[in-house]
Amino acid sequence: MITAAATMTQIHDWTKAHAKEMVEDIAMLVGLETPSRDLALLDTAAGAIVAWMRERLGEPDALVRHKLAGYGDAIDMSYGDPDTAGVLLVGHYDTVWPAGTLAEWPFTIRADGTATGPGAYDMKAGLVTAVWALRALRASGTPHPPVRFIFNGDEEIGSPVSRPVIERAATAALSTLVLEPGVGWDVKTERKGVGAFTVNISGIESHAGNDPLGGASAIHAMAELIPELVAGQDHEAGTTINVGVIGGGTTRNVVAGAAHCVADVRASTAAEADRVAELFASLEASDPRIEIEITGGWNRPPMQFTSVSRPLWEMAHSVSAELREPLEGISVGGGSDANFIAALGLPVLDGLGATGGGPHARHEHIVLADVPDRAALVAGILARHLELG
Repeated sequence: MITAAATMTQIHDWTKAHAKEMVEDIAMLVGLETPSRDLALLDTAAGAIVAWMRERLGEPDALVRHKLAGYGDAIDMSYGDPDTAGVLLVGHYDTVWPAGTLAEWPFTIRADGTATGPGAYDMKAGLVTAVWALRALRASGTPHPPVRFIFNGDEEIGSPVSRPVIERAATAALSTLVLEPGVGWDVKTERKGVGAFTVNISGIESHAGNDPLGGASAIHAMAELIPELVAGQDHEAGTTINVGVIGGGTTRNVVAGAAHCVADVRASTAAEADRVAELFASLEASDPRIEIEITGGWNRPPMQFTSVSRPLWEMAHSVSAELREPLEGISVGGGSDANFIAALGLPVLDGLGATGGGPHARHEHIVLADVPDRAALVAGILARHLELG
């Protein structure tokens, strides 16, 4: 058996012996500021990441830096026979943190056994996990299938241009492992679909005192429609609608000629996603002079746990039990690139990156003791794939 307990022990011992180097790599990646909209910083980081991967893994059998106009490159590196189906490892190197954040919040190892820094948890530690998992297999002499890495630079803004690159690679792979952060030791088997809808309302301006009836207030219409949107939530079904931005009008004594709101929408099933889209499309104001335009839509479809991904989950569960403890599959509200892959009916498992907490928040952190454990877990899952053949 490829991943017998003795082999997993060997792999785990090796990752624990190299934990310090792994943490140093995380620090190096966190030290590369990578806000999703800063193309100069993203380009510098992509070059540094390719150089780092070459240093850690050697020259790849295939390397493409997909140039995606207006966005960060998608780094695409393969190790192993490109004509043999392998395992795809997906992660992103962009973060939500603006340039300059590091000056006031550098990577820091704390006395409580955690480390903090912008993007450490979401998800630069996950990139290190992926690379060191392959190193561990090589060091232990454990057979494994070809491994392909795709690290994109636009995930935090919805992967608008890297999505087809990832989807094509996933279609050619045995399965896909996404190195987004985990939930405790556990991994993510389900994610909600994510949508962003903007409601643009056009009314008629008039003087609020001299001609109040001659106008058609876009703001008043918006006030009618927001309760309708909120009422469209279904928490039992896992559907939420949050109107997070609202604006409009010009001044106090003018009937507002324009208004808009932006809503974040989450849904656990495709049926609910369709229902919400229909809700936005059906919005009407009581004043017939009001015009409504809906822009945006669903960015990521729901990721549901299906029979297609169950063998991959069972494989990970088995490896984890040998390594440390059984896994649990967690459902979360946030989306990732795993949503796209699941929607294609392909096997995918998410949340194999760092243990920690605080994504997109100043208390973002990783648990250092779990860094070598995560690398060993991913290594074991990669090796176990040979049993599928």
